[in-house]
Amino acid sequence: MKKGAGGGRRGGRRSRGRSAAMSEINVTPFVDVMLVLLIIFMVAAPMLTVGVPVELPKTAATALPQEQEEPLTITLTADGRTLLMSNEEDETDLVSKLTAIAAERTDDKVFLRADGAIPYERVVQVMGALNAGGFRNIGLVTDTGGPAMNGTTGSSN
Repeated sequence: MKKGAGGGRRGGRRSRGRSAAMSEINVTPFVDVMLVLLIIFMVAAPMLTVGVPVELPKTAATALPQEQEEPLTITLTADGRTLLMSNEEDETDLVSKLTAIAAERTDDKVFLRADGAIPYERVVQVMGALNAGGFRNIGLVTDTGGPAMNGTTGSSN
């Protein structure tokens, strides 16, 4: 008889303990996931800015200071492709696209990256297209450490 009554009390406690709402949120798994994602993005972000591989000529010139607006870049590859930023463009549409871009930008600066194997005539033709498209401030991108006109290398100056 007492056995049944005592069992009922214990059973009642158990059911109340199971149905009681938990008043605390465990944020540890959330923080762990966020830290892992942060590390992944920190490692992956520098890999997203990789450009087209171009063998730039070496000069004694120093690097220009960074600008506030992302500079417009035209790349001429050794295999004859013309890239506007990272998108391959047809040369017949290049002037019209440059004109549209020049209308939207506040800065008329553009950087021209040309492979060292590209003929000079081809580089000048693209510079003419840039000028016709509204870009008057054209910078030629080179690698540092090349020979200077006095016979020394640019890194020793």
